[in-house]
Amino acid sequence: MKRTRLFIFAAIFATGLARIANGADAVTNSPADGAEVNYTKAIEGRTADILKILALADTNKAVHVHDAVMAQYRSLRAWHDENDAKLKAAKADTNVVAQIRSSLKVVHDAFLAKLADDLSPAQVEQVKDKMTYGKVQFTLNGYLSAYPGLAEEHKQKILEILKQAREEAMDGGSADEKTAVFQKAKGKINNYLSKQGVQSEKKKKTSTPATNAPPPQ
Repeated sequence: MKRTRLFIFAAIFATGLARIANGADAVTNSPADGAEVNYTKAIEGRTADILKILALADTNKAVHVHDAVMAQYRSLRAWHDENDAKLKAAKADTNVVAQIRSSLKVVHDAFLAKLADDLSPAQVEQVKDKMTYGKVQFTLNGYLSAYPGLAEEHKQKILEILKQAREEAMDGGSADEKTAVFQKAKGKINNYLSKQGVQSEKKKKTSTPATNAPPPQ
């Protein structure tokens, strides 16, 4: 079974590389054409990483997911090319920003619907995590380390906030944009924990008087 999955993965990746090669043969040597070839190589690599994690045994499903992920990366690039300047110009008007971003939600939801045709909910989660550099688990681990005594309800709330951030970060136009979304989520988490009266181990240590301090003079 493992050998079959590796064969499927290799076949799909090889097909993707062949498409790149054929495209490269057909274009000129202009900088724009070179950038497009490089971009295709980059998203083929990201898509291959996702397929490797999924390890799908069904060739048809693997092809469908490959094409859906590739198409999503291209759709996101096109959306950001068209709308990033508009968002920057309208950043002071939350209504206009919401209206512009509503079209991005359409792209987002359509992509998830395509994935759901071939993947289980757990596998869709894997795709989401891979597209956001595993930041949900990485950030959660950081909080669990800083707050080792967290109650289960606090852990679940942190995870909820991080998964909400992941939905937005999936649609980011760059790694920096995705990171910024999670930074904003960390601010929400910190505010939540503060309101709950939860302190990190580091803060507890700095706020606790030393027991061996000399008596006041």
